[in-house]
Amino acid sequence: MEMGLDPADETEAAIARDDPRARLAVLRARLAPPDRGRDPVPVLPLGVPDLDAHLPGGGLALGPPHEIAPAEPADAIAALGFALALCARQLAREPGEALIAAAPGEPLPYGHGLAGLGLDPGRLLLLEAGSDAEVFRALEAALHARALTALIGLLRDGLPLKPGRRLQLAADGPAPPLLLILRPAPAGLPNGAATRWRIAAAPAARDRFGTLDRPRWRARLERCRNGRGGDWLLEWDHAAHRLHLPEPLAGDAAAAGRSRA
Repeated sequence: MEMGLDPADETEAAIARDDPRARLAVLRARLAPPDRGRDPVPVLPLGVPDLDAHLPGGGLALGPPHEIAPAEPADAIAALGFALALCARQLAREPGEALIAAAPGEPLPYGHGLAGLGLDPGRLLLLEAGSDAEVFRALEAALHARALTALIGLLRDGLPLKPGRRLQLAADGPAPPLLLILRPAPAGLPNGAATRWRIAAAPAARDRFGTLDRPRWRARLERCRNGRGGDWLLEWDHAAHRLHLPEPLAGDAAAAGRSRA
């Protein structure tokens, strides 16, 4: 027995003496860095357990783009409202500001509408870009800077594969923001987005005086990387900054979130 070796080292030495390939395997094992695993991807939970269960990690991954589109051209404002609600939820959880970069002709939020969704206009930066390309440049620069909590891009022609890949690369690293991309209804392009949503307007909830109280959307998760699709009727609580199922559907989450993957 060689002096100074523990039993495991003795075994490795014996194997190595008998088989050169075993010796090489032992050396590789000793030189390999320890496997500490990757840190979990930070997520934004949406507050609906059935919906969050369809998303890897229990929420929207922070960093990679999430694509949101109206179900029909007439649902463009509903899709924008859904994106702003997600932005409001992220801002309620994290300090900092959000950037909205809009291509020409895209619908822009206004103060009263923002307040109705629970968003503080003082925490929003609005950039009216000259083209989709300028929107991509602004979002990419903001991702590299890591100075903002949420980013929203409003596009005329959708998210092509190359800009989508550049955004994914720029988002890689610590403390990523929530990144949402709004596109027109027909502009579906393969782009590597982490999730793809179709949003349609639904009749809003009203208070006891008949005034519009809580917006509602029919949200379809068409694509989800490492997750499952689904379809939900969602209601936004601007005071609690969370989505939930309307009361008549709260006990039937399975039906509301039926997978379409």
